[in-house]
Amino acid sequence: MDWFLNRSTRAKIVFSFGLIFSLLVIITGISLYDIWTIKGSQRDVVYKDFRQTFDLMQVRSNLNRARAQILELMLTKDRTKQKALEQEIGVLVAENNQSIKELTQHYKDEPQNLAKLEELSSTLLAYRKSRDEQIALIYRGKVDEARQMGIGIQEERYNKIKDIALEIEKQEMDHAQLQVASSERNANTTLVIFLVIGCGAFLFCVVMTMALTSCIAAPLRLFTDVAERVAAGDLEVTIPAINRGDEVGGLAQSFRRMVAKYSEMAGMTKRIAAGDLAVTVIPQSEKDVMGNALATMVAGLRNITGGIKEGVNVLASASSEIIASTAQVASSAAETATAVNETTATVEEVKQTTQLSSQKAQQVSASAQKSLQVSKQGKKSVEDAVMGMSRIREQMETIAESIVSLSEQGQAIGEIITTVNDLAEQSNLLAVNASIEAAKAGEHGKGFAVVALEVKSLAEQSKQATAQVRAILNDIQKATNAAVMATEQGSKAVEIGERQSGEAGEAIRVLADSVLESAHASTQISASSQQQSVGMDQVALAMENIKDASNLSVTGTKQVELSAQNLHELGQKLKQMVEQFKL
Repeated sequence: MDWFLNRSTRAKIVFSFGLIFSLLVIITGISLYDIWTIKGSQRDVVYKDFRQTFDLMQVRSNLNRARAQILELMLTKDRTKQKALEQEIGVLVAENNQSIKELTQHYKDEPQNLAKLEELSSTLLAYRKSRDEQIALIYRGKVDEARQMGIGIQEERYNKIKDIALEIEKQEMDHAQLQVASSERNANTTLVIFLVIGCGAFLFCVVMTMALTSCIAAPLRLFTDVAERVAAGDLEVTIPAINRGDEVGGLAQSFRRMVAKYSEMAGMTKRIAAGDLAVTVIPQSEKDVMGNALATMVAGLRNITGGIKEGVNVLASASSEIIASTAQVASSAAETATAVNETTATVEEVKQTTQLSSQKAQQVSASAQKSLQVSKQGKKSVEDAVMGMSRIREQMETIAESIVSLSEQGQAIGEIITTVNDLAEQSNLLAVNASIEAAKAGEHGKGFAVVALEVKSLAEQSKQATAQVRAILNDIQKATNAAVMATEQGSKAVEIGERQSGEAGEAIRVLADSVLESAHASTQISASSQQQSVGMDQVALAMENIKDASNLSVTGTKQVELSAQNLHELGQKLKQMVEQFKL
Protein backbone atom coordinates (compact mmCIF):
# COMPACT_ATOMS: atom_id res chain seq x y z
CA MET A 1 0.00 0.00 0.00
CA ASP A 2 2.96 2.36 0.66
CA TRP A 3 3.98 2.38 -2.99
CA PHE A 4 0.50 3.60 -3.90
CA LEU A 5 0.44 6.32 -1.21
CA ASN A 6 3.88 7.60 -2.27
CA ARG A 7 2.72 8.21 -5.84
CA SER A 8 1.47 11.63 -6.93
CA THR A 9 -2.26 12.38 -6.91
CA ARG A 10 -2.31 12.44 -10.71
CA ALA A 11 -0.59 9.03 -10.81
CA LYS A 12 -3.14 7.62 -8.33
CA ILE A 13 -6.08 8.80 -10.42
CA VAL A 14 -4.55 7.68 -13.73
CA PHE A 15 -3.63 4.28 -12.26
CA SER A 16 -7.10 3.70 -10.76
CA PHE A 17 -9.09 4.64 -13.82
CA GLY A 18 -6.56 2.92 -16.09
CA LEU A 19 -7.27 -0.37 -14.31
CA ILE A 20 -11.03 0.21 -14.58
CA PHE A 21 -10.70 0.97 -18.29
CA SER A 22 -8.55 -2.17 -18.76
CA LEU A 23 -11.24 -4.32 -17.14
CA LEU A 24 -13.86 -2.83 -19.45
CA VAL A 25 -11.63 -3.48 -22.48
CA ILE A 26 -11.20 -7.10 -21.38
CA ILE A 27 -14.96 -7.52 -21.00
CA THR A 28 -15.55 -6.03 -24.44
CA GLY A 29 -12.83 -8.17 -26.06
CA ILE A 30 -14.15 -11.41 -24.57
CA SER A 31 -17.72 -10.60 -25.57
CA LEU A 32 -16.71 -9.71 -29.13
CA TYR A 33 -14.66 -12.90 -29.47
CA ASP A 34 -17.48 -15.12 -28.18
CA ILE A 35 -20.09 -13.39 -30.32
CA TRP A 36 -17.97 -13.78 -33.44
CA THR A 37 -17.46 -17.45 -32.52
CA ILE A 38 -21.21 -18.00 -32.14
CA LYS A 39 -21.84 -16.08 -35.34
CA GLY A 40 -19.32 -18.22 -37.24
CA SER A 41 -20.84 -21.42 -35.85
CA GLN A 42 -24.31 -20.37 -36.91
CA ARG A 43 -23.01 -19.31 -40.31
CA ASP A 44 -21.54 -22.80 -40.73
CA VAL A 45 -24.86 -24.35 -39.79
CA VAL A 46 -26.76 -22.15 -42.23
CA TYR A 47 -24.39 -22.18 -45.21
CA LYS A 48 -22.96 -25.69 -44.83
CA ASP A 49 -25.11 -28.21 -42.97
CA PHE A 50 -28.52 -26.72 -43.87
CA ARG A 51 -27.43 -25.96 -47.41
CA GLN A 52 -26.42 -29.57 -48.08
CA THR A 53 -29.56 -30.88 -46.41
CA PHE A 54 -31.67 -28.58 -48.53
CA ASP A 55 -29.88 -29.69 -51.73
CA LEU A 56 -30.50 -33.35 -50.91
CA MET A 57 -34.14 -32.64 -50.14
CA GLN A 58 -34.35 -30.72 -53.41
CA VAL A 59 -32.93 -33.75 -55.27
CA ARG A 60 -35.53 -36.04 -53.70
CA SER A 61 -38.31 -33.54 -54.32
CA ASN A 62 -37.35 -33.15 -58.00
CA LEU A 63 -37.16 -36.93 -58.30
CA ASN A 64 -40.67 -37.25 -56.87
CA ARG A 65 -41.98 -34.60 -59.24
CA ALA A 66 -40.32 -36.35 -62.19
CA ARG A 67 -41.97 -39.65 -61.19
CA ALA A 68 -45.31 -37.93 -61.00
CA GLN A 69 -44.79 -36.41 -64.44
CA ILE A 70 -43.91 -39.89 -65.82
CA LEU A 71 -47.24 -41.11 -64.47
CA GLU A 72 -48.96 -38.16 -66.11
CA LEU A 73 -47.18 -39.02 -69.39
CA MET A 74 -48.67 -42.49 -69.17
CA LEU A 75 -52.16 -41.13 -68.67
CA THR A 76 -52.25 -38.46 -71.38
CA LYS A 77 -52.47 -39.06 -75.13
CA ASP A 78 -51.86 -35.47 -76.14
CA ARG A 79 -48.46 -35.35 -77.83
CA THR A 80 -48.03 -31.62 -77.11
CA LYS A 81 -48.70 -32.11 -73.42
CA GLN A 82 -46.34 -35.08 -73.39
CA LYS A 83 -43.56 -32.92 -74.88
CA ALA A 84 -44.20 -30.24 -72.27
CA LEU A 85 -43.99 -32.83 -69.48
CA GLU A 86 -40.75 -34.18 -70.95
CA GLN A 87 -39.29 -30.67 -70.97
CA GLU A 88 -40.28 -30.19 -67.31
CA ILE A 89 -38.55 -33.47 -66.49
CA GLY A 90 -35.44 -32.16 -68.27
CA VAL A 91 -35.50 -29.00 -66.14
CA LEU A 92 -35.73 -31.11 -62.97
CA VAL A 93 -32.83 -33.26 -64.19
CA ALA A 94 -30.71 -30.13 -64.76
CA GLU A 95 -31.50 -28.88 -61.25
CA ASN A 96 -30.52 -32.24 -59.78
CA ASN A 97 -27.27 -32.24 -61.78
CA GLN A 98 -26.41 -28.81 -60.38
CA SER A 99 -27.25 -29.92 -56.82
CA ILE A 100 -25.12 -33.07 -57.19
CA LYS A 101 -22.25 -30.96 -58.50
CA GLU A 102 -22.43 -28.58 -55.53
CA LEU A 103 -22.65 -31.48 -53.07
CA THR A 104 -19.62 -33.14 -54.68
CA GLN A 105 -17.64 -29.91 -54.31
CA HIS A 106 -18.67 -29.63 -50.65
CA TYR A 107 -17.83 -33.25 -49.77
CA LYS A 108 -14.49 -33.36 -51.60
CA ASP A 109 -12.65 -33.41 -48.23
CA GLU A 110 -15.06 -35.94 -46.64
CA PRO A 111 -14.29 -39.37 -48.14
CA GLN A 112 -17.19 -41.16 -46.47
CA ASN A 113 -19.91 -38.77 -47.59
CA LEU A 114 -18.24 -38.39 -50.99
CA ALA A 115 -18.42 -42.16 -51.53
CA LYS A 116 -22.13 -42.17 -50.62
CA LEU A 117 -22.73 -39.22 -52.92
CA GLU A 118 -20.95 -40.99 -55.80
CA GLU A 119 -23.11 -44.06 -55.17
CA LEU A 120 -26.21 -41.85 -55.20
CA SER A 121 -25.03 -40.16 -58.41
CA SER A 122 -24.39 -43.46 -60.21
CA THR A 123 -27.77 -44.85 -59.10
CA LEU A 124 -29.45 -41.63 -60.17
CA LEU A 125 -27.73 -41.87 -63.57
CA ALA A 126 -28.99 -45.45 -64.06
CA TYR A 127 -32.45 -44.35 -62.90
CA ARG A 128 -32.36 -41.50 -65.40
CA LYS A 129 -31.41 -43.81 -68.31
CA SER A 130 -34.25 -46.21 -67.47
CA ARG A 131 -36.64 -43.25 -67.25
CA ASP A 132 -35.58 -42.18 -70.74
CA GLU A 133 -36.42 -45.71 -71.90
CA GLN A 134 -39.82 -45.39 -70.18
CA ILE A 135 -40.49 -42.16 -72.06
CA ALA A 136 -39.52 -43.84 -75.33
CA LEU A 137 -41.91 -46.75 -74.60
CA ILE A 138 -44.70 -44.28 -73.79
CA TYR A 139 -44.16 -42.47 -77.10
CA ARG A 140 -44.37 -45.84 -78.89
CA GLY A 141 -47.64 -46.60 -77.10
CA LYS A 142 -46.19 -49.33 -74.85
CA VAL A 143 -47.60 -47.86 -71.65
CA ASP A 144 -47.89 -51.21 -69.84
CA GLU A 145 -44.22 -52.01 -70.41
CA ALA A 146 -43.30 -48.54 -69.19
CA ARG A 147 -45.46 -49.04 -66.09
CA GLN A 148 -43.87 -52.42 -65.34
CA MET A 149 -40.43 -50.83 -65.62
CA GLY A 150 -41.53 -48.10 -63.18
CA ILE A 151 -42.68 -50.54 -60.48
CA GLY A 152 -39.74 -52.89 -61.01
CA ILE A 153 -36.10 -51.91 -61.31
CA GLN A 154 -36.94 -48.19 -61.19
CA GLU A 155 -38.70 -48.67 -57.85
CA GLU A 156 -35.60 -50.31 -56.38
CA ARG A 157 -33.32 -47.56 -57.68
CA TYR A 158 -35.66 -44.90 -56.37
CA ASN A 159 -35.68 -46.45 -52.88
CA LYS A 160 -31.88 -46.74 -52.93
CA ILE A 161 -31.54 -43.06 -53.90
CA LYS A 162 -33.96 -42.11 -51.13
CA ASP A 163 -32.11 -44.18 -48.49
CA ILE A 164 -28.70 -42.73 -49.40
CA ALA A 165 -30.06 -39.17 -49.37
CA LEU A 166 -31.79 -39.69 -46.02
CA GLU A 167 -28.61 -41.15 -44.52
CA ILE A 168 -26.54 -38.15 -45.62
CA GLU A 169 -29.29 -35.79 -44.42
CA LYS A 170 -29.28 -37.48 -41.01
CA GLN A 171 -25.51 -36.99 -40.70
CA GLU A 172 -25.87 -33.30 -41.59
CA MET A 173 -28.69 -32.93 -39.07
CA ASP A 174 -26.59 -34.55 -36.34
CA HIS A 175 -23.68 -32.25 -37.17
CA ALA A 176 -25.99 -29.22 -37.08
CA GLN A 177 -27.29 -30.24 -33.65
CA LEU A 178 -23.70 -30.51 -32.41
CA GLN A 179 -23.01 -27.00 -33.74
CA VAL A 180 -26.11 -25.65 -31.99
CA ALA A 181 -25.10 -27.32 -28.71
CA SER A 182 -21.62 -25.80 -29.03
CA SER A 183 -23.15 -22.36 -29.60
CA GLU A 184 -25.28 -22.77 -26.47
CA ARG A 185 -22.21 -23.72 -24.42
CA ASN A 186 -20.32 -20.70 -25.75
CA ALA A 187 -23.25 -18.44 -24.88
CA ASN A 188 -23.43 -19.84 -21.34
CA THR A 189 -19.68 -19.45 -20.92
CA THR A 190 -19.90 -15.84 -22.12
CA LEU A 191 -22.67 -15.14 -19.63
CA VAL A 192 -20.64 -16.56 -16.72
CA ILE A 193 -17.56 -14.57 -17.76
CA PHE A 194 -19.65 -11.38 -18.00
CA LEU A 195 -21.07 -11.93 -14.52
CA VAL A 196 -17.71 -12.74 -12.90
CA ILE A 197 -15.68 -9.94 -14.53
CA GLY A 198 -18.56 -7.45 -14.22
CA CYS A 199 -18.91 -8.11 -10.47
CA GLY A 200 -15.14 -7.90 -10.07
CA ALA A 201 -15.03 -4.58 -11.93
CA PHE A 202 -17.85 -3.21 -9.77
CA LEU A 203 -16.11 -4.21 -6.52
CA PHE A 204 -12.82 -2.80 -7.80
CA CYS A 205 -14.49 0.55 -8.60
CA VAL A 206 -15.96 0.70 -5.07
CA VAL A 207 -12.60 -0.15 -3.45
CA MET A 208 -10.66 2.38 -5.57
CA THR A 209 -13.23 5.11 -4.86
CA MET A 210 -12.93 4.50 -1.11
CA ALA A 211 -9.13 4.36 -1.35
CA LEU A 212 -8.88 7.66 -3.25
CA THR A 213 -11.26 9.33 -0.79
CA SER A 214 -9.24 8.02 2.17
CA CYS A 215 -5.80 9.00 0.87
CA ILE A 216 -6.69 12.41 -0.65
CA ALA A 217 -9.92 13.92 0.71
CA ALA A 218 -9.43 12.93 4.38
CA PRO A 219 -5.92 14.47 4.76
CA LEU A 220 -7.04 17.67 3.01
CA ARG A 221 -9.99 18.02 5.42
CA LEU A 222 -7.51 17.58 8.30
CA PHE A 223 -5.21 20.29 6.89
CA THR A 224 -8.20 22.60 6.45
CA ASP A 225 -9.06 22.24 10.16
CA VAL A 226 -5.41 22.88 11.09
CA ALA A 227 -5.32 26.03 8.93
CA GLU A 228 -8.49 27.37 10.58
CA ARG A 229 -7.05 26.80 14.07
CA VAL A 230 -3.78 28.49 13.14
CA ALA A 231 -5.79 31.39 11.67
CA ALA A 232 -7.53 31.68 15.05
CA GLY A 233 -4.12 31.98 16.77
CA ASP A 234 -3.95 28.43 18.20
CA LEU A 235 -0.30 27.37 17.82
CA GLU A 236 -0.73 24.32 20.09
CA VAL A 237 -2.27 22.36 17.22
CA THR A 238 -0.82 18.90 16.60
CA ILE A 239 -0.23 17.78 13.02
CA PRO A 240 -0.15 13.98 12.66
CA ALA A 241 2.87 12.44 10.94
CA ILE A 242 2.06 11.55 7.32
CA ASN A 243 5.14 9.91 5.85
CA ARG A 244 4.14 9.87 2.20
CA GLY A 245 5.95 10.89 -0.96
CA ASP A 246 2.98 12.55 -2.68
CA GLU A 247 1.52 16.06 -2.51
CA VAL A 248 -0.35 15.23 0.72
CA GLY A 249 2.90 14.23 2.45
CA GLY A 250 4.61 17.40 1.21
CA LEU A 251 1.70 19.52 2.43
CA ALA A 252 1.90 17.87 5.89
CA GLN A 253 5.62 18.66 6.16
CA SER A 254 5.00 22.27 5.08
CA PHE A 255 2.29 22.66 7.74
CA ARG A 256 4.59 21.23 10.45
CA ARG A 257 7.41 23.63 9.49
CA MET A 258 4.98 26.56 9.42
CA VAL A 259 3.54 25.82 12.89
CA ALA A 260 7.04 25.22 14.30
CA LYS A 261 8.22 28.56 12.89
CA TYR A 262 5.21 30.40 14.31
CA SER A 263 5.78 28.78 17.73
CA GLU A 264 9.45 29.82 17.69
CA MET A 265 8.51 33.41 16.82
CA ALA A 266 5.92 33.46 19.61
CA GLY A 267 8.55 32.32 22.16
CA MET A 268 10.93 35.08 21.07
CA THR A 269 8.27 37.76 21.38
CA LYS A 270 7.45 36.54 24.91
CA ARG A 271 11.13 36.91 25.91
CA ILE A 272 11.28 40.38 24.37
CA ALA A 273 8.09 41.36 26.20
CA ALA A 274 9.75 40.18 29.45
CA GLY A 275 12.67 42.57 28.82
CA ASP A 276 15.20 40.18 27.36
CA LEU A 277 16.64 42.14 24.46
CA ALA A 278 19.63 39.77 24.20
CA VAL A 279 17.54 37.34 22.17
CA THR A 280 18.99 36.60 18.72
CA VAL A 281 16.55 36.40 15.80
CA ILE A 282 17.95 34.57 12.76
CA PRO A 283 15.75 34.90 9.63
CA GLN A 284 15.32 31.77 7.53
CA SER A 285 16.07 33.63 4.31
CA GLU A 286 15.89 37.05 2.68
CA LYS A 287 12.21 36.36 1.93
CA ASP A 288 11.46 35.66 5.62
CA VAL A 289 9.45 38.84 6.14
CA MET A 290 8.43 38.06 9.73
CA GLY A 291 11.95 37.00 10.82
CA ASN A 292 13.58 40.06 9.27
CA ALA A 293 10.99 42.38 10.79
CA LEU A 294 11.41 40.82 14.26
CA ALA A 295 15.21 41.09 14.03
CA THR A 296 14.89 44.74 13.00
CA MET A 297 12.51 45.38 15.91
CA VAL A 298 14.93 43.84 18.46
CA ALA A 299 17.80 45.92 17.09
CA GLY A 300 15.67 49.05 17.28
CA LEU A 301 14.64 48.30 20.86
CA ARG A 302 18.28 47.81 21.77
CA ASN A 303 19.18 51.19 20.27
CA ILE A 304 16.26 52.85 22.01
CA THR A 305 17.15 51.29 25.37
CA GLY A 306 20.82 52.27 24.97
CA GLY A 307 19.80 55.80 24.16
CA ILE A 308 17.54 55.91 27.18
CA LYS A 309 20.41 54.77 29.40
CA GLU A 310 22.63 57.51 28.05
CA GLY A 311 19.88 60.03 28.56
CA VAL A 312 19.37 58.95 32.16
CA ASN A 313 23.07 59.35 32.86
CA VAL A 314 23.05 62.81 31.36
CA LEU A 315 19.91 63.60 33.30
CA ALA A 316 21.54 62.50 36.57
CA SER A 317 24.63 64.63 35.96
CA ALA A 318 22.58 67.67 34.97
CA SER A 319 20.00 67.39 37.74
CA SER A 320 21.81 70.00 39.85
CA GLU A 321 21.72 72.48 36.96
CA ILE A 322 18.00 72.11 36.22
CA ILE A 323 16.77 71.86 39.78
CA ALA A 324 14.14 74.59 39.15
CA SER A 325 12.15 72.38 36.74
CA THR A 326 12.69 68.96 38.37
CA ALA A 327 9.11 68.43 39.50
CA GLN A 328 7.50 69.17 36.13
CA VAL A 329 10.19 67.20 34.30
CA ALA A 330 9.62 64.25 36.64
CA SER A 331 5.88 64.30 35.97
CA SER A 332 6.36 64.77 32.24
CA ALA A 333 9.08 62.10 32.16
CA ALA A 334 6.78 59.67 33.99
CA GLU A 335 3.99 60.32 31.50
CA THR A 336 6.47 60.06 28.65
CA ALA A 337 7.87 56.76 29.97
CA THR A 338 4.37 55.34 30.38
CA ALA A 339 3.34 56.44 26.90
CA VAL A 340 6.57 55.16 25.41
CA ASN A 341 6.18 51.79 27.12
CA GLU A 342 2.56 51.43 26.06
CA THR A 343 3.36 52.54 22.54
CA THR A 344 6.33 50.20 22.35
CA ALA A 345 4.20 47.28 23.53
CA THR A 346 1.49 48.21 21.02
CA VAL A 347 3.98 48.50 18.19
CA GLU A 348 5.50 45.16 19.14
CA GLU A 349 2.15 43.34 19.27
CA VAL A 350 0.86 44.91 16.08
CA LYS A 351 4.03 44.14 14.17
CA GLN A 352 3.98 40.55 15.43
CA THR A 353 0.35 40.09 14.43
CA THR A 354 0.92 41.74 11.06
CA GLN A 355 3.92 39.61 10.18
CA LEU A 356 2.24 36.39 11.34
CA SER A 357 -0.90 37.15 9.38
CA SER A 358 1.02 38.09 6.23
CA GLN A 359 3.19 34.95 6.29
CA LYS A 360 0.23 32.73 7.06
CA ALA A 361 -1.90 34.25 4.31
CA GLN A 362 0.83 33.72 1.71
CA GLN A 363 1.48 30.07 2.64
CA VAL A 364 -2.19 29.12 3.00
CA SER A 365 -3.02 30.83 -0.30
CA ALA A 366 -0.21 28.97 -2.10
CA SER A 367 -1.36 25.63 -0.64
CA ALA A 368 -4.98 26.35 -1.59
CA GLN A 369 -3.97 27.15 -5.18
CA LYS A 370 -1.99 23.91 -5.47
CA SER A 371 -4.89 21.88 -4.05
CA LEU A 372 -7.34 23.61 -6.39
CA GLN A 373 -5.12 22.74 -9.40
CA VAL A 374 -4.95 19.07 -8.30
CA SER A 375 -8.77 19.00 -7.92
CA LYS A 376 -9.21 20.36 -11.46
CA GLN A 377 -6.87 17.71 -12.87
CA GLY A 378 -8.77 14.96 -11.00
CA LYS A 379 -12.08 16.25 -12.31
CA LYS A 380 -10.75 16.21 -15.89
CA SER A 381 -9.50 12.61 -15.47
CA VAL A 382 -12.95 11.52 -14.25
CA GLU A 383 -14.62 13.22 -17.24
CA ASP A 384 -12.21 11.38 -19.60
CA ALA A 385 -13.06 8.04 -17.93
CA VAL A 386 -16.81 8.71 -18.30
CA MET A 387 -16.30 9.48 -22.02
CA GLY A 388 -14.33 6.18 -22.40
CA MET A 389 -17.19 4.27 -20.80
CA SER A 390 -19.69 5.95 -23.14
CA ARG A 391 -17.63 4.73 -26.11
CA ILE A 392 -17.64 1.20 -24.66
CA ARG A 393 -21.43 1.38 -24.32
CA GLU A 394 -21.67 2.33 -28.02
CA GLN A 395 -19.57 -0.77 -28.86
CA MET A 396 -21.98 -2.90 -26.84
CA GLU A 397 -24.86 -1.46 -28.90
CA THR A 398 -22.96 -2.44 -32.08
CA ILE A 399 -22.67 -5.98 -30.71
CA ALA A 400 -26.43 -6.05 -30.12
CA GLU A 401 -27.02 -4.98 -33.75
CA SER A 402 -24.83 -7.91 -34.93
CA ILE A 403 -26.96 -10.34 -32.92
CA VAL A 404 -30.14 -8.85 -34.42
CA SER A 405 -28.59 -9.48 -37.86
CA LEU A 406 -28.14 -13.14 -36.89
CA SER A 407 -31.81 -13.28 -35.90
CA GLU A 408 -32.78 -11.90 -39.34
CA GLN A 409 -30.69 -14.65 -41.01
CA GLY A 410 -32.62 -17.16 -38.90
CA GLN A 411 -35.85 -15.75 -40.31
CA ALA A 412 -34.45 -16.17 -43.83
CA ILE A 413 -33.81 -19.84 -43.06
CA GLY A 414 -37.43 -20.12 -41.87
CA GLU A 415 -38.59 -18.81 -45.25
CA ILE A 416 -36.47 -21.49 -46.99
CA ILE A 417 -38.08 -24.17 -44.82
CA THR A 418 -41.53 -22.81 -45.71
CA THR A 419 -40.64 -23.16 -49.40
CA VAL A 420 -39.59 -26.79 -48.89
CA ASN A 421 -42.84 -27.46 -47.03
CA ASP A 422 -44.80 -25.97 -49.95
CA LEU A 423 -42.98 -28.35 -52.32
CA ALA A 424 -43.99 -31.26 -50.10
CA GLU A 425 -47.61 -30.08 -50.19
CA GLN A 426 -47.48 -29.90 -54.00
CA SER A 427 -46.07 -33.43 -54.16
CA ASN A 428 -48.89 -34.59 -51.89
CA LEU A 429 -51.43 -32.91 -54.18
CA LEU A 430 -49.89 -34.60 -57.22
CA ALA A 431 -50.13 -37.94 -55.41
CA VAL A 432 -53.83 -37.35 -54.76
CA ASN A 433 -54.39 -36.46 -58.43
CA ALA A 434 -52.49 -39.57 -59.45
CA SER A 435 -54.67 -41.70 -57.19
CA ILE A 436 -57.79 -40.23 -58.78
CA GLU A 437 -56.49 -40.97 -62.26
CA ALA A 438 -55.56 -44.51 -61.18
CA ALA A 439 -59.09 -45.06 -59.92
CA LYS A 440 -60.43 -43.93 -63.26
CA ALA A 441 -58.15 -46.41 -65.04
CA GLY A 442 -59.66 -49.32 -63.14
CA GLU A 443 -57.70 -52.56 -63.13
CA HIS A 444 -54.94 -51.05 -65.23
CA GLY A 445 -54.36 -48.25 -62.74
CA LYS A 446 -53.56 -50.37 -59.67
CA GLY A 447 -49.81 -50.12 -60.17
CA PHE A 448 -50.19 -46.43 -60.80
CA ALA A 449 -52.11 -46.12 -57.51
CA VAL A 450 -49.25 -47.81 -55.66
CA VAL A 451 -46.83 -45.29 -57.10
CA ALA A 452 -49.15 -42.42 -56.13
CA LEU A 453 -49.34 -43.74 -52.59
CA GLU A 454 -45.54 -43.86 -52.44
CA VAL A 455 -45.34 -40.28 -53.70
CA LYS A 456 -47.73 -39.21 -50.97
CA SER A 457 -45.55 -41.02 -48.41
CA LEU A 458 -42.50 -39.21 -49.71
CA ALA A 459 -44.29 -35.88 -49.40
CA GLU A 460 -45.11 -36.64 -45.77
CA GLN A 461 -41.45 -37.50 -45.14
CA SER A 462 -40.46 -34.17 -46.65
CA LYS A 463 -42.83 -32.38 -44.29
CA GLN A 464 -41.34 -34.22 -41.32
CA ALA A 465 -37.82 -33.27 -42.42
CA THR A 466 -38.81 -29.60 -42.64
CA ALA A 467 -40.29 -29.86 -39.15
CA GLN A 468 -36.94 -31.17 -37.88
CA VAL A 469 -35.10 -28.33 -39.58
CA ARG A 470 -37.53 -25.83 -38.06
CA ALA A 471 -36.85 -27.30 -34.58
CA ILE A 472 -33.11 -26.87 -35.06
CA LEU A 473 -33.71 -23.29 -36.23
CA ASN A 474 -35.64 -22.63 -33.01
CA ASP A 475 -32.63 -23.93 -31.03
CA ILE A 476 -30.41 -21.47 -32.91
CA GLN A 477 -32.79 -18.61 -32.12
CA LYS A 478 -32.67 -19.58 -28.42
CA ALA A 479 -28.88 -19.45 -28.52
CA THR A 480 -29.11 -16.02 -30.18
CA ASN A 481 -31.47 -14.82 -27.44
CA ALA A 482 -28.98 -16.07 -24.82
CA ALA A 483 -26.27 -14.03 -26.52
CA VAL A 484 -28.59 -10.98 -26.46
CA MET A 485 -29.08 -11.44 -22.70
CA ALA A 486 -25.33 -11.69 -22.20
CA THR A 487 -24.84 -8.48 -24.17
CA GLU A 488 -27.51 -6.67 -22.12
CA GLN A 489 -25.82 -7.72 -18.87
CA GLY A 490 -22.49 -6.49 -20.24
CA SER A 491 -24.16 -3.13 -20.99
CA LYS A 492 -25.47 -3.00 -17.43
CA ALA A 493 -21.93 -3.63 -16.11
CA VAL A 494 -20.69 -0.71 -18.26
CA GLU A 495 -23.51 1.54 -16.91
CA ILE A 496 -22.54 0.62 -13.32
CA GLY A 497 -18.87 1.51 -14.08
CA GLU A 498 -20.05 4.81 -15.61
CA ARG A 499 -22.18 5.61 -12.54
CA GLN A 500 -19.23 4.86 -10.20
CA SER A 501 -17.05 7.20 -12.26
CA GLY A 502 -19.72 9.90 -11.83
CA GLU A 503 -19.69 9.39 -8.05
CA ALA A 504 -15.90 9.70 -8.02
CA GLY A 505 -16.26 12.95 -9.98
CA GLU A 506 -18.77 14.23 -7.40
CA ALA A 507 -16.31 13.41 -4.58
CA ILE A 508 -13.58 15.39 -6.35
CA ARG A 509 -16.03 18.29 -6.86
CA VAL A 510 -16.71 18.36 -3.08
CA LEU A 511 -12.94 18.34 -2.58
CA ALA A 512 -12.63 21.37 -4.89
CA ASP A 513 -15.28 23.19 -2.81
CA SER A 514 -13.24 22.52 0.35
CA VAL A 515 -10.12 23.90 -1.33
CA LEU A 516 -12.11 26.98 -2.40
CA GLU A 517 -13.15 27.55 1.22
CA SER A 518 -9.47 27.41 2.20
CA ALA A 519 -8.75 30.12 -0.37
CA HIS A 520 -11.52 32.26 1.17
CA ALA A 521 -9.92 31.77 4.59
CA SER A 522 -6.59 33.04 3.27
CA THR A 523 -8.41 36.10 1.87
CA GLN A 524 -9.86 36.81 5.32
CA ILE A 525 -6.39 36.55 6.84
CA SER A 526 -5.13 39.10 4.33
CA ALA A 527 -7.96 41.46 5.32
CA SER A 528 -6.91 41.06 8.95
CA SER A 529 -3.39 42.12 8.01
CA GLN A 530 -4.77 45.28 6.42
CA GLN A 531 -6.67 46.13 9.59
CA GLN A 532 -3.49 45.75 11.58
CA SER A 533 -1.78 48.19 9.20
CA VAL A 534 -4.45 50.72 10.15
CA GLY A 535 -3.53 50.09 13.80
CA MET A 536 0.08 50.90 13.03
CA ASP A 537 -1.05 54.27 11.67
CA GLN A 538 -2.80 54.95 14.94
CA VAL A 539 0.41 54.08 16.80
CA ALA A 540 2.30 56.62 14.70
CA LEU A 541 -0.25 59.26 15.72
CA ALA A 542 0.26 58.30 19.38
CA MET A 543 4.00 58.70 18.97
CA GLU A 544 3.41 62.22 17.62
CA ASN A 545 1.42 63.05 20.71
CA ILE A 546 4.30 61.78 22.82
CA LYS A 547 6.62 64.13 20.94
CA ASP A 548 4.33 67.06 21.78
CA ALA A 549 4.36 66.03 25.43
CA SER A 550 8.15 65.97 25.39
CA ASN A 551 8.21 69.54 24.06
CA LEU A 552 5.96 70.59 26.90
CA SER A 553 8.33 68.86 29.29
CA VAL A 554 11.26 70.96 27.99
CA THR A 555 9.26 74.15 28.49
CA GLY A 556 8.28 73.05 31.97
CA THR A 557 11.90 72.26 32.82
CA LYS A 558 12.85 75.90 32.25
CA GLN A 559 10.01 77.06 34.49
CA VAL A 560 10.55 74.71 37.44
CA GLU A 561 14.28 74.82 38.12
CA LEU A 562 13.47 74.48 41.81
CA SER A 563 12.42 70.81 41.26
CA ALA A 564 15.96 69.59 40.59
CA GLN A 565 16.01 67.31 43.61
CA ASN A 566 12.90 65.48 42.53
CA LEU A 567 14.30 65.27 39.04
CA HIS A 568 17.45 63.68 40.43
CA GLU A 569 15.39 61.06 42.23
CA LEU A 570 13.42 60.47 39.07
CA GLY A 571 16.69 59.96 37.19
CA GLN A 572 17.68 57.29 39.66
CA LYS A 573 14.38 55.54 39.22
CA LEU A 574 14.66 55.66 35.41
CA LYS A 575 18.14 54.22 35.65
CA GLN A 576 16.82 51.29 37.65
CA MET A 577 14.03 50.73 35.12
CA VAL A 578 16.42 50.77 32.18
CA GLU A 579 18.71 48.28 33.86
CA GLN A 580 15.87 45.74 33.72
CA PHE A 581 16.43 45.42 29.94
CA LYS A 582 19.25 43.04 29.03
CA LEU A 583 21.24 44.25 26.06
